[in-house]
Amino acid sequence: MRKLAVLLMLVNVFTLTAQTEKEKVIETVSKSDIEGHIYFLADDVLKGRETGSPELKIAASYLANSFRRYGVKPSPKTGTYYQDVKLKRVSPPKEASIEINSQVITDYVFIAAAAMTSDQDAIFLNYGLEDDYKGKDLKGKVIIVKAGSSETNDTRAAFGLRRTKQKLAKDNGVAAIMELLNADDNMWSFIDHNFNAAILSVDLGEDESNSTETAYVWVLDKEGKMAEQFSGTKSISTKLSFSETVEEAVISQNVIGIVEGTDPKLKNEYIIYSAHYDHVGIDEPDETGDTIYNGARDNAVGTTTVLSMAQNLAKYPTKRSALFILFTGEEKGLLGSSYYVENPVLPLEQMVYCFNSDNAGYNDTSLISVIGLTRTTAEKNIFSAAETFGLTAIEDPAKEQGLFDRSDNVNFAKKGIPAPTFSLGFTAFDGDVTKYYHRPGDEAHTLDYDYLLKFFRAYILAGRNIANDTATPVWNSGDKYEEVSKELYKVKAIKN
Repeated sequence: MRKLAVLLMLVNVFTLTAQTEKEKVIETVSKSDIEGHIYFLADDVLKGRETGSPELKIAASYLANSFRRYGVKPSPKTGTYYQDVKLKRVSPPKEASIEINSQVITDYVFIAAAAMTSDQDAIFLNYGLEDDYKGKDLKGKVIIVKAGSSETNDTRAAFGLRRTKQKLAKDNGVAAIMELLNADDNMWSFIDHNFNAAILSVDLGEDESNSTETAYVWVLDKEGKMAEQFSGTKSISTKLSFSETVEEAVISQNVIGIVEGTDPKLKNEYIIYSAHYDHVGIDEPDETGDTIYNGARDNAVGTTTVLSMAQNLAKYPTKRSALFILFTGEEKGLLGSSYYVENPVLPLEQMVYCFNSDNAGYNDTSLISVIGLTRTTAEKNIFSAAETFGLTAIEDPAKEQGLFDRSDNVNFAKKGIPAPTFSLGFTAFDGDVTKYYHRPGDEAHTLDYDYLLKFFRAYILAGRNIANDTATPVWNSGDKYEEVSKELYKVKAIKN
């Protein structure tokens, strides 16, 4: 009997050591587990996982307890799976009115609110950029400007220039800016939802340079008719009245876990596996009357990708260590990741790669779309993992959307950490992607779980490949983040 026991033990040891990386992945990732996570996270009971809501805290508890069940260790800084993220919620004025040339304006949103009453002629200031201010005394004045710049005037350009315009207005003593935005009905509905609701921001514990003092309003200007009219008008009468804003403190959570690596040296390097778990909550009903924006694709899928990675690595650790981060507040402006990179639980220079997972939707189940795939030396590890499970990894097919800068990965990239985003397969940001993106119809039962099984397994194998590779991943030569990356890891080299 003793010889038989020894023989069985040797057989088991041989079986474990002989297991391939692919087999380790297949063993820990099942369709039923994937469905279980996604159906819970996208359930109506969580009311769309709005940042700062009690329902998002329920989701955070579910994620933390999943880590605990897998055997993932908690954050070394707190001894728990939570990192409290201090936020500030600012509600727009309850009472507001705008008149331009005696016309009552009803379609507007606050970019920045400030209590004020004004009855004066406004000055049309072209795009409201630096050259437009030269030689003008605008202290205490109301200005009206066109959205964006002379190079580009779409909504994204307007959003990107908002802080520049607000600072210029404040520096010049302007009382209020009204920016005329030409947007279609769908875009304006999205803007109205995001800006006329309470706005969350990271609470810095101090006055921010671009808060209060200067009111800043976007006014809907369909087909640019007002901009065209005002550009040739010397006198523009305005009446503005905005009540006080209301501020309150909000605490939300990033959910964090760790699995230590197996290599005596490489375990000091960490791969971050990240996703955001919040969504946009409750909003306007769709054609069925549904008001809950469940966020199955965005981003219960990404969240479950990271949970699956954690389950796998807790059982089969890699040479490098793993740091799992599930972020709050991505939908409110990448708030959880912004807070994390300024308050890391481990030194950033030990983080050699951030493998983010975020999604809008998919329209090709033969693909994986990796935003930033070809920007780092880890691309070969991702290509081969996708191929192993019958998929093809492709670079961002919709670069005009600026997706690299619209997810949590960008906050790590800005610090120098190589950070692509692993996404469901799409060939263009339209059709079945936009059909579900930030819509009530993004529900768990609408997903293709046979495709997701391959997608999840490819992510985990890619992560394992990167974490076991003897070569540390870096940005490819010439990338915009290469120099800041060298500075970050120079700190690491000095410490070593």
